Amino acid sequence: MTRPRIGFGAFVSPLHPPGENPTLQMWRDLELIEWLDELGLEEAWIGEHHSGGWGTVGSPEIFLAAAAERTRHIRLGTGVTSLPYHHPFHVASRIVQLDHQTRGRVMLGVGAGSAPGDAHMLGIAPGEQRRMTTESLEAVLELLAGQGPVTRQTDWFTLRDARLQHRPVRPEGIEVAISSAASPHSMMLAGRHGISPLSFASPRPGGTAPDLARQWAYAEEAAAAAGRTVRREDWRLVVNVYVGESRREAMEELREGAAAWMRGYFGDIVGLPVDALGIEPGREIEALVESGAAIVGSPDEVAAGIEQLYRSSGGFGKLLVTGADWASRENAKRSFERLARFVVPRFNGSMEGFETSREWVMENRTAFVTQAIGAFQKAFTDSGVAAPQLPLPVPAAAGESS
Repeated sequence: MTRPRIGFGAFVSPLHPPGENPTLQMWRDLELIEWLDELGLEEAWIGEHHSGGWGTVGSPEIFLAAAAERTRHIRLGTGVTSLPYHHPFHVASRIVQLDHQTRGRVMLGVGAGSAPGDAHMLGIAPGEQRRMTTESLEAVLELLAGQGPVTRQTDWFTLRDARLQHRPVRPEGIEVAISSAASPHSMMLAGRHGISPLSFASPRPGGTAPDLARQWAYAEEAAAAAGRTVRREDWRLVVNVYVGESRREAMEELREGAAAWMRGYFGDIVGLPVDALGIEPGREIEALVESGAAIVGSPDEVAAGIEQLYRSSGGFGKLLVTGADWASRENAKRSFERLARFVVPRFNGSMEGFETSREWVMENRTAFVTQAIGAFQKAFTDSGVAAPQLPLPVPAAAGESS
């Protein structure tokens, strides 16, 4: 079976359990992105949070500017900038400046905002957030295109002959991605504007997994209606993934952190009735794995889980591993290292040449070694010395090199 081609990155968010020095939490997150860059992961996304005590970054652009100075290759995205919280001119202007500071490594992730406390503090009614996102996105995309002055009037922002002084670094511009959970709204916006969808593939605790195939259909249908196209290779899925030595060890390494996340974040902050879901205390990680909210195990088991997700979704371009802070700092870094060493190569084609060469040598080893032995024995004979008798190699069995 042909393996799918998938790129890998991280959706760091970040969310951290309360009780730790928030300054050091930011330092740890910067250190993690440095590590991801060293490991060769392709992307890292940082979100925007203003309330609740778990999300520690209020300005992803400032954070990513610092991350850019510590890294060389990894692309950096806002994951995501909540459009209703900002004037669209500032969103566009800041991301273009960051594009220059990163020499073209930046991506703009946008969304409506998911934390009710954030919207409340800014006086934004939850029912208005999707409309405001639609209006802002149209303005931001027009500003980034730089094809002329932008004039727009809504009930919450005004643009009058607006232009950006900077242009994006690359001729193709800055990649824009929009986050999507369960509703069709963001996927339809992605299709309408021909931008990249960024979907959360893991169900919330107690919820059902999103119908990813249907989600993609929303994007395709909206793109067709607008005369645009969307490509699966631009579709990113955000998933909880943890790679351990074995599934048993991995589950134990996640047990405490997953319980804190489920009960402290989703229970206390989001208000999800965790106890009413029948999840036994201490077995939160089992519930997450069984529901499909996390892919956990050995490299082989994680690779199989990712491939299953690829097949069930119909195909996607990149998988973003959440940085949910379930494991200790050391174990989280080891998990990403195992991902980069043993899982990513199965999906990016980097091992194909080695596998082909290995199979070719095994299939021809009898001829190769026989020739080498003959040359070795001839050297003795030519010198007038009796040549030693050496055993010939065992021929490769049928199917041995597969």
